[in-house]
Amino acid sequence: MPQFESDFFSSLIFWEVLSFGILFFILYKFAFPGILGVLEEREKKIKDSLDQADRHRSEAERKLKEYEAKLNTAAKEAEGILAAAKERAQRLMEENEQRLTTEADRIRGDATREIDHERRKAIQEIRAQTTELVLMVAEKVVQRSLTDADHKKFADEALEALSKSYQR
Repeated sequence: MPQFESDFFSSLIFWEVLSFGILFFILYKFAFPGILGVLEEREKKIKDSLDQADRHRSEAERKLKEYEAKLNTAAKEAEGILAAAKERAQRLMEENEQRLTTEADRIRGDATREIDHERRKAIQEIRAQTTELVLMVAEKVVQRSLTDADHKKFADEALEALSKSYQR
């Protein structure tokens, strides 16, 4: 095998080192700056993205704290509104109860007055009918026509007797 001979092997190594050096120089001069530039640009984009992500995270945390504060405030306001509504409902119930009690007392008083009025009216009607009956009986008994004075006298006596019987 000719590549393993010592004359040939040393010259092969020389040319390999030389071609590697030329290739490395060409890559160093032309390819590496572009590759390094792309890598640095990419590194910068990644760093900017991380910084932006940190800013967004801190902004999100700030907004979350604001939201929680607003939520707590809203909850407190809701509790206050609920307490005020309960208090108002209680007050309205008490007012309605008082109004209904007053209305019931008024109706009861009206009914009592009406009953009292109707009772007096009935007593007057009974007195009037009793007076007429007494006069008719008295005329039959006496068999003559009574004068106005007699009518008045008999009526007064009958009413007095009737009122005594009601007083018992």
